[in-house]
Amino acid sequence: MSILVTGSIAYDTIMVFEDRFRNHILPEKIHLLNVSFLVPTIDRRWGGCAANIAYNLRVLDRSPIILATAGRDFGPYADWMERHGIRRDWIKVLEDVFTAQAFITTDLDDNQITAFHPGAMDRAHEAPVDGVKEPCRVGIVAPNGKQAMVDHARALKERGTPCVVDPGQGLPMFSGPELLSLIEGAAVYVVNDYEWALTLERTGLDEDAIAERVGAVVVTLGEKGSRVRRGALKAGVEVSEARSEIPTVRAERVVDPTGCGDAFRAGILYAVETGLPLELGARVGSLLGSLKVARPGPQSIEIDPPGFRQRFEQEFGHPLG
Repeated sequence: MSILVTGSIAYDTIMVFEDRFRNHILPEKIHLLNVSFLVPTIDRRWGGCAANIAYNLRVLDRSPIILATAGRDFGPYADWMERHGIRRDWIKVLEDVFTAQAFITTDLDDNQITAFHPGAMDRAHEAPVDGVKEPCRVGIVAPNGKQAMVDHARALKERGTPCVVDPGQGLPMFSGPELLSLIEGAAVYVVNDYEWALTLERTGLDEDAIAERVGAVVVTLGEKGSRVRRGALKAGVEVSEARSEIPTVRAERVVDPTGCGDAFRAGILYAVETGLPLELGARVGSLLGSLKVARPGPQSIEIDPPGFRQRFEQEFGHPLG
């Protein structure tokens, strides 16, 4: 059995403005803004939550299945996936749109101006879970087109496949009742601390009430690590303790945090697929995140599976499962 990864595939175009936006945007003229920024450096990176998660699962020697949509410009990305052993069997290419892409300009104060074109991602529901005939041990619903997230979560639950729900940056799209429907019956609900606060606000429920509806809740806390809480459902996940605090792994250097959350989620999926405790998956995710933050781009970890296992044992003092 494999891991089904649903979510976005995207190109990230990164540009650096070697000045400060505030020196060129006049507050009193904001109502008729017309400004151009010279960006002498530009970099195109492979992104999108589904593809990022799948890349990190390959570091763990897993063989994930991506269920997603891409556009007519997918060719170079397909070549990248081919070189890194990422399967493309169920990526649907739509020839009349572009692949989702973000255009990000950063100034010297690390302020960012971003334009995001959803492209094929908006039609991700055209690649349904029912089209995947290969059995899967676990599936994740990562940020994607709204309809696709709803459809994929429902389909995984109806199949009886443990469903990891990760709304991420897509969370604001959902009303309280819609979000609660997404969460209900999930094997794992995984969010960062801001998204957790927003979840409680949108649903009107407290932490205990959310935990009653899922197998486990995982909340990431950035440099403070993560929290794992056992839920009330028997949903195909192993959780050793009722509540656990998982420390972060100190990075050798901090270069680029983009994609750290996706790296962490690969660790959670690894634990569910292999039947290992979720707390161990959070430690795997923490190590993946520390390796990722030390390199630019979300798909940039350069370590083979045996090397990762060795690093894990060095860091935590025991073998990886």
